[in-house]
Order: sequence, then C-alpha cells, then structure tokens
Amino acid sequence: MKLYDTPRAANPRRVRIFLAEKDVVIETVPVDIMAGEHLQEPFARLNPLKRLPVLVLDDGTVIAESVAICRYFEETHPDPPLFGRDPKEKALVEMWQRHVEFGLLVPAMHAFRHIHPAMRELEVPQIPEWGEANKEKILSFLAYLDQQLGHGDYVVGDSYTIADITALVGIDNLKLAKVRVPDELVRLKKWYDRVCSRPSAVL
Repeated sequence: MKLYDTPRAANPRRVRIFLAEKDVVIETVPVDIMAGEHLQEPFARLNPLKRLPVLVLDDGTVIAESVAICRYFEETHPDPPLFGRDPKEKALVEMWQRHVEFGLLVPAMHAFRHIHPAMRELEVPQIPEWGEANKEKILSFLAYLDQQLGHGDYVVGDSYTIADITALVGIDNLKLAKVRVPDELVRLKKWYDRVCSRPSAVL
C-alpha cells in the first residue's frame, strides 16, 4: 500500500492528519507538484485527473480524492471514529464536512490559486477577480461556522471528526489567500487553538 503525497497542498494534508489521528503509518511516495511531477508519467497514469493524494492498495486498486481515502481508513481502522459514531452523528458529520469543504476549503483554494503569483504557472488561466470574489464567500462562511461552534467544542458537538480536519486545513490555507479570521469570531478562534494543540495538526 502506498500513498502518493505532497507537502504543498491542502487535500493531501487532510489525509495525513486523518492517518495520524488513526495512528496509521503507511509508505508514502512524494510528488513535487511545483516541478509538475503530477502532470507526468507514471503518476498521470495512476490518476488521469492528475491530482493528489492517491492511495494505491496492495491489490493495485487506486483510490483518489482525499475524503474517499479517509473513508477507506475509517472502515479498516474504525477507532477512533472520525466520521461519526451513530446514524445521526454520521449524517451530521457528513453534512458539516460538505459545508466546510464547499464553504471554506474550496473557496480558500480558489483565492490562493487565482491570486498568488507562485501559482500562475499551475492555474491556467489565473483569474484574480475570481480569487477576490471567493474572499467574500469565505468571510460569510466563517461567521456561520462560528455560530455552529456555539453548540460544542468541535464542529459537530464534542467529538473531533473529519469536519474539523477539513476546517483546520481550510483556515490554515487562508494565510496563503491573505484572508484573516475576524477578531469577533471568538468561538472560531478558540476552536482553532483547540485543534491546533493536537499533535496531528503539525502535519
């Protein structure tokens, strides 16, 4: 089993954090996206979409997409549960994972990729206006997330889940997008300090 990984992207980091929370160690294959290795053979043969991360199982099965990879390890290593513990919680975790992904992580990635000069060669065409438009979406969602955090220590109640992992990675990507979490979002800031204290957060 091998995980094709890169330290320079948000989605591979989600998988690294998830694996650390599960205490799972597997072989990793580094892919340098700044050098364009993800666009070349043999990686492009593994994933024709040319995106990371990619998990290759021992039988040769290829699993792309970060959440799909995390779901595989949730099934093979169920403790601690990071997708919820019962039907209701699983549904809420799925809901908030999607909310955070589309409301925070994806817009943060768009803002970074369409504004930062270092991404000009990778994001073609780079559209600065689209990057700026996503900043407003991010700020609106952060206020919504702050309200949700009034219901517990984590995004879904009192259990750390993949929704928290996605939110952590999304907020850390705001630095690259040059978006600051507003000071008045106190619950969100406390949550951020809480999740950053976990050993997996440094990955």
